Amino acid sequence: MINDKKVLFSGMQATGNLTLGNYLGALKNWVTLCDEYECFYSVVDMHSITVRQDPAVLRKRSRDLLVLYIAAGLDPEKNCLYYQSHVSAHAELSWILNCFTYMGELNRMTQFKDKSQKNADNINAGLFTYPVLMAADILLYQADVVPVGIDQMQHLEITRDLAQRFNGIYGDVFTIPEAYIGKTGAKIMSLQDPVKKMSKSDENPNASIYLMDPPDVIMKKCKRAVTDSENEILYSDAKPGIKNLIDIYSSVTGKTADDVVKEFEGKGYGDFKSAVGESVGDCLKPIQDRCADLAKNKDYIDGIIKNNAEKANYYATKTLRKVQRKVGFPDRIR
Repeated sequence: MINDKKVLFSGMQATGNLTLGNYLGALKNWVTLCDEYECFYSVVDMHSITVRQDPAVLRKRSRDLLVLYIAAGLDPEKNCLYYQSHVSAHAELSWILNCFTYMGELNRMTQFKDKSQKNADNINAGLFTYPVLMAADILLYQADVVPVGIDQMQHLEITRDLAQRFNGIYGDVFTIPEAYIGKTGAKIMSLQDPVKKMSKSDENPNASIYLMDPPDVIMKKCKRAVTDSENEILYSDAKPGIKNLIDIYSSVTGKTADDVVKEFEGKGYGDFKSAVGESVGDCLKPIQDRCADLAKNKDYIDGIIKNNAEKANYYATKTLRKVQRKVGFPDRIR
């Protein structure tokens, strides 16, 4: 607990481009959490290299993501926004936790199985021990809560197991994190396959709306969105394409699904898709404009990177030194 606030940790990978789903499902809802929590939001670039990356591209995307955090409304004075790779304690604690993690636990991780199939030519140890690094990310800051989607719940559970196992041996060292239960964002689905979640790694460029897409591209993607042949706007699981577009329109306008259905009663899919495209473009424009302004101010962003890394290192090192002493590493001579 920091400054009498509970601690919240989360992060995003700097691979690919953030989608509308990332924004509406997570980033948008992070903005107000600093009033209740001490928030650490990492650009998790160490996780990114489990898949081969172009170094120059990864550096650029990491900076772009940090800028996007700020442009989306995360105040760097109230939230700690930092690069994971700038805090060496993540890697150091990960190694220690590796020595308390059982192979059977890692073998059960469904994401390792999924990613192994997608990257069959590069099934590396980092991909296998990814959940241990994720546990280190969370436990370093004594996080009380972690916003996680259903696909990450398994990783939070192994984090809790590791924390409890370590505490059982050495005493109360780690806070046992809970899943953040609060305002949840909309689950935005693929525009081309609306039974799958919108993903920044989707190979179909029309499946996802990216946060930096210009208005004309957003409009084209919305108009090409897969729907059905009925031409009736109803919020129903039997109409996943239309339901997804209603969720998007609701999220960016603040209207309820019922309001949207009433608004477009008697209108066709063409009118509705155009309205969705226009409203999404209007929603993203302020973020895009703010990104453009921030990108011009190199010294300001560099200052945030430096100051926030120092803050993250301070809290992470406090936990790491305690863990190192517990496991028997020699004290450092000051």
